[in-house]
Amino acid sequence: MNATIDRYAYATLCPSKDGLCRFSALDGGAYEEWHSEEAIPTEGPLQLLKGVYNRVVREYMGGKVVPLDVKTFSDAPPGSGLGSSSTLVVALLQAFVEYFNLPLGEYEVARLAYEIERKDLGLAGGQQDQYAATFGGFNFMEFYANERVVVNPLRIKDWVWAELEASLVLYFTGVSRASADIIDQQSRNVGESKQSSIDAMHSLKREAVQMKECVLRGDLRGLETTLQAGWEAKKRTATSISNPLIEHVESIAFANGARAAKVSGAGGGGFMMFLCDPENRLRLSRALIDQGGSILDFHFTAQGATAWRIS
Repeated sequence: MNATIDRYAYATLCPSKDGLCRFSALDGGAYEEWHSEEAIPTEGPLQLLKGVYNRVVREYMGGKVVPLDVKTFSDAPPGSGLGSSSTLVVALLQAFVEYFNLPLGEYEVARLAYEIERKDLGLAGGQQDQYAATFGGFNFMEFYANERVVVNPLRIKDWVWAELEASLVLYFTGVSRASADIIDQQSRNVGESKQSSIDAMHSLKREAVQMKECVLRGDLRGLETTLQAGWEAKKRTATSISNPLIEHVESIAFANGARAAKVSGAGGGGFMMFLCDPENRLRLSRALIDQGGSILDFHFTAQGATAWRIS
């Protein structure tokens, strides 16, 4: 169960006339350039940019290196739990699709983004972020064996959409974290047949189904219950998902009107999400800001990955 918000990753592609391939992360200040006849390694802070470039060149350009100037930046900080890395890969891929007129639809872009992150670059994680960024909107996603994925767009009533926006508070703890470490721990727990973690995973699956039904029906009290139950189950999948900072912030939130909580992404830091009655949103936000973090104002968006050309 996933919903996208109006925070974006951006990528631009321009031809390079001097035979150099240039990669720039404008928000992080990282920059690299390579001669077009060189093999471009994927190590370093620009691995996402170079990983997308290498895969497209290998799979769709017949291995022929094309000199390009590739630049990116993102509205969300890395390690925030908002899927910023996967969203950046999707934005890059969508730019390449537009630039080279590649025959890739939404499912193909999301699948390729997943393969670049998880297989080509070996970064730990799942699949939902790539599909969420590509499709946009409220989606219920089904993941099957052999990496088969079905994305079900949900028709959310306008009043439910508005009430959710008025009831949700996104709080940035100020602590970025490496999601791969937490995901590796979850994977080990499941791989070692640790029953408590496996049971928690099954509970998360049930809560996702229940959450979908609550959103479609407009059952916001039921949504609060299932969101909180999902968060409690998630904490049981790995010990590093929660920590004293998260537990403290959660206690402050519940003392100031929160009715449900969840950490976005893998956990350990980044953004925390709280559900409250709309009349308590201001009080809750002020109490959270007093803890040293910041509130992210946002709106849901139905727009997925988009690319365009300018002359």
